[in-house]
Amino acid sequence: MTTDLEALGQMIKRAQYRNHRTMDTALQDIGVSLVQWDALRAIDRMPGASGHDLAVATFQSDQAFGTLATRLVARGLVERSAGRGRRVEHALTDAGRTAVDAGHRVAAAVLHDLFGPLDEAERALLLQLLQALTAEASHA
Repeated sequence: MTTDLEALGQMIKRAQYRNHRTMDTALQDIGVSLVQWDALRAIDRMPGASGHDLAVATFQSDQAFGTLATRLVARGLVERSAGRGRRVEHALTDAGRTAVDAGHRVAAAVLHDLFGPLDEAERALLLQLLQALTAEASHA
């Protein structure tokens, strides 16, 4: 028996879509979208990172991340400062830190429900398999 790889790819896409939609809806309760929270998390994880580095980390184009960062600055969640050369560095404000922390609490509940049908061994196996699938891509 051969696994239907198109069906497998479609199921991965459906799981990601469900995760994205559910997380985005839940994050609205704290006043941010999933895309905004993802950007805030990246800024938190990569202090002083350039817009380009943050765009790569959040799977966005430089232009899209720049537009998003401008909105986050306008909302008082992020501040920008001059770095080396033309580099613009990003940092969370206190309000941005509060949003990141609240988002982690929301995400924990959403992910607990999302992965609820799997026991711990299945979750560990799924993580291992997805890491194997993405290992080569992360080194490219």
